[in-house]
Amino acid sequence: MAQQEWLYGIHALESVIQREPERLIELFVLKGRDDKSIHGIVSQARKFGASVQFCQRKTLDDKTDGGQHQGVLAKVKPAKQYNENDLAAIVESSTTPFLLILDGVTDPHNLGACLRTADAAGVDAVVVPKDKSAALTPVVRKVACGAADVVPLVQVTNLARTLRDLQDAGVWIIGTAGEAENNIYDCKLVGPMALVMGAEGKGMRRLTREHCDELIKLPMAGSVSSLNVSVATGVCLYEIVRQRG
Repeated sequence: MAQQEWLYGIHALESVIQREPERLIELFVLKGRDDKSIHGIVSQARKFGASVQFCQRKTLDDKTDGGQHQGVLAKVKPAKQYNENDLAAIVESSTTPFLLILDGVTDPHNLGACLRTADAAGVDAVVVPKDKSAALTPVVRKVACGAADVVPLVQVTNLARTLRDLQDAGVWIIGTAGEAENNIYDCKLVGPMALVMGAEGKGMRRLTREHCDELIKLPMAGSVSSLNVSVATGVCLYEIVRQRG
């Protein structure tokens, strides 16, 4: 595991300072940036013993490879990584577990957006395969606006096996597929549940599809054939939230 990570963006840093300030090592701030949000981050960083450097914009741009850093960047200790054992504990600790499974979502912006929506919808954990999936990069954390530090992102070695384990634990697996017969509004979506969303463009892999208890689709009335995966995830999660009451 890496000994350090980089984080940037005001919301991502505020989230770490609020929840895990001991992870802060060093803070880099744009010279001349003088607003309440930055003052708060600098003050808290110093309070918890992190060094603070004020830099030119080019320094921040170079360190983030041109990312939208919003004038603040931090070197931090790595966050906890979650695995299959953690997922089993999460499911066991809830009477009605609510999970989001992303099968091969490789775009970091989509993963970040899905994490943000998952947090808002009350999802207990987001599950991704270790291969062919975006990881928790600085871009993901920035787009997630702090949700990456709240919702566990569980990386599993074998997604099909994980789906079987969830079924054995009483979790109903709902997969999304354009060719499904039933649309989401015709289905009963209550109780222990995991929603599976497929990769951008390709959808779920065959093995993943075969391990779903039920396939659903979103009704598409216009000329486009599909929605962006993060948008579709939001629609599906909130229909589940509505039905679960």
